[in-house]
Amino acid sequence: MEHSSDASTARDGTSGSDAVVEPNADGTGGRAAARLVLSYPEDLSDWGRFQVEKPAFRAFLRKTRERAEPGDVWEEFVGVGCCGNTLDVPLRVESVDGGARIGPETEIDYEVREACGLEGSWRVQSAGGPSRS
Repeated sequence: MEHSSDASTARDGTSGSDAVVEPNADGTGGRAAARLVLSYPEDLSDWGRFQVEKPAFRAFLRKTRERAEPGDVWEEFVGVGCCGNTLDVPLRVESVDGGARIGPETEIDYEVREACGLEGSWRVQSAGGPSRS
């Protein structure tokens, strides 16, 4: 086993505060992402945007997602609005700065991407609303 004479150099070759290595839930290490950029579709309603951009939703993602890689798509339940609007939003990982692990200090930012035909309104729970086979 090789040891470095420089105590501030981590195993991955980084040094100082750049080398944040903490164990994951499964006991493995990994560098925490400093910043994570997610996108949502432009046809997400104002109410849906308000929901995903809240600090509480960002905290929820930090607690429920362990890792992120560009291109990952997460279908996230956003909530039920006052009119019975049940909304699942496809969030796509656009970029990750730092390691792939999501930690409590990972900053989460959003971008808007092309529309995807997202259906979310009072019709979601009505007989005339969209159905899934």
